[in-house]
Amino acid sequence: MARTAVADVMTRQIVYLPGGTMLDEAAQVMRDQEIGDVVVTDGPTLSGIVTDRDIVVRAVAAGLQAAATTLASIASRELIMIDQFATVEEAVQAMRDRGIRRLLVCDADRNLVGILSLSDVALLPTSESGRANAT
Repeated sequence: MARTAVADVMTRQIVYLPGGTMLDEAAQVMRDQEIGDVVVTDGPTLSGIVTDRDIVVRAVAAGLQAAATTLASIASRELIMIDQFATVEEAVQAMRDRGIRRLLVCDADRNLVGILSLSDVALLPTSESGRANAT
């Protein structure tokens, strides 16, 4: 059976929000777009990523007010990218090595083309996800 490429299972919808966006607005965007993360920008530059879990763990659980806390203040700054033609097995290993749940997916020119999350991998047929988890 052929190896599954990241591009075949990644989420292609990417939502970019400026770092100054308040968490309550970002949460509403996530809800409305039915997504679990947004890419944070500083002008034309990617500056981080924030997930719905980040909002809960880094802000709400810490007592921060969602209407007064910016994405930039809680964003994960280390942006880990993987090529869209890498295998799912390689992506899972990269996530394991770094203890993360999402990878930014890029093309050959390092342009962002998608996001791969553990939930994308979990949706693979059992034989595919089982093989990805066996590495």
